[in-house]
Amino acid sequence: MSLFTAQKSETGLRAAQGDLRLEAVTKSFGDFTAVDDLTLRVPRGSFFALLGPSGCGKTTTLRMVAGLEQPTSGSILIGDTDLTGSRPYQRPVNTVFQSYALFPHLTIRENVAFGPKRHGEKDAMAQADQALELVQLTHLASRKPAQLSGGQQQRVAVARAIVNKPEVLLLDEPLGALDLKLRRQMQVELKRIQSEVGLTFIHVTHDQEEAMTMADTVAVMNAGRIEQMDDPVALYDLPKTAFVANFVGQTNMGIGDITGTDGDFLVADISGTTVRIPKSRSSVQDGKVALGVRPEKVTIHGKQPEGAGDDVRATVVDVSFIGVATQYLVTTASGSTWSVYAQNLDVEPESLRPGSEVWLRWQSAHAFGVPVDDDAIAATKGPVVEDES
Repeated sequence: MSLFTAQKSETGLRAAQGDLRLEAVTKSFGDFTAVDDLTLRVPRGSFFALLGPSGCGKTTTLRMVAGLEQPTSGSILIGDTDLTGSRPYQRPVNTVFQSYALFPHLTIRENVAFGPKRHGEKDAMAQADQALELVQLTHLASRKPAQLSGGQQQRVAVARAIVNKPEVLLLDEPLGALDLKLRRQMQVELKRIQSEVGLTFIHVTHDQEEAMTMADTVAVMNAGRIEQMDDPVALYDLPKTAFVANFVGQTNMGIGDITGTDGDFLVADISGTTVRIPKSRSSVQDGKVALGVRPEKVTIHGKQPEGAGDDVRATVVDVSFIGVATQYLVTTASGSTWSVYAQNLDVEPESLRPGSEVWLRWQSAHAFGVPVDDDAIAATKGPVVEDES
C-alpha cells in the first residue's frame, strides 16, 4: 500500500458516520472470554449506557470500540465503515477517562485546543472557546487544571474530547472519582451537553443510577453478554432475568410453580401462597417461576388488609429509619427475606418492631416473573445493599 493510499484510507475511517455496530464480537484473553459473541447497534446521536458489575466485559467492549483492544473475532463498524483492526487515532472516536488526563502545565483553554492544534487547524483557539462555552467554563479558561475542582476538570475533559468532533464519544466510568452530590450534578450536566451537541455518547458504568439518569438506552452486561437492553423505565419495571432485576435496583423474590391461569394472569404457588402474575409481565409461562415485586410496590400492615391484592405473612427482622421512608426487612413463611419501603407520611407511624408479625400486600399488576436460576435463588436471601461511597 502506498503512503497516499494509507493516508486516504485513514481519512476515510475518520470520516465515518452512522450508527455504531458490533457484530458477533468476541474478545478472549487466553482461556478467559471477556466479551462473548456480542451484537448490538447504538443509534447515531443517542446516549447509550453499558451497565454491569466489575468483570462483566463492559470496559473491554469500550476499549475495542476505541481501538485500544482488537476483537478476537467479529466486526466493529460506524455506519458501513469497518473499523476492525484500525488504530485509535484512525477512528472518529474519543474517550473521556476517569482520570481526566489533563496536561498540568497548560491552561484550560490550551488543553482544549490541543487536539485541533495537533491536526493543524488554524482556528484551534476559537474552537476551544466554543467548547468551553458549551461546558460553561469560559470564565476559567486561563487557569491550570490544579486550580479546578474535580467536577470542573471532568467538564474540561469532555470539552477537550468534543472539540475534536468525534462521531462517537466514549465515557469510561467518568464520574467515579467524584463525591455523591457532585456525581449527581455531573449526570445532569453530561445529559445536557449530549443533548446540545447531538453526538453519540457511550457511557460505561457500574452505577445503575448513573445509567438510568442519563441514558436513552441501557444495556445490562453479565459474563460478557448482554442480559437485557432497553430504555431505563422498561428495564426497571419489566426485567427479563433475575440478574437484571437485582442489579437495576432492588427486588423481592419468591420461587414457586405456575399452577394455572386466570384471564390475563398466571396463577402461581409460592411456598403455599397463591399469587397472580400478569402474563405480559412474565418471561416464563409455565413450570418454575421466580416472582418479583419491587420494594416500593409492597405495603406492610399489622393485620391482613381488606380489598383486592396479593398477601403474604411475614416477620419483621430489622427496621431502619432513612429520612423520607422507613425500610423494613422481613422474613416470609418460605424463608425469603424481603424489603419494604414505607413513606414517612404519618406523624405517628404504625409501631412495628423486630419480631412483629405482619402482612405484606401488593397489587398483582405490579408483579413480574423471571426464570428460576442461581441469581433468582440468591435473591430470595435478601436485598443487596449498594455502597455509594
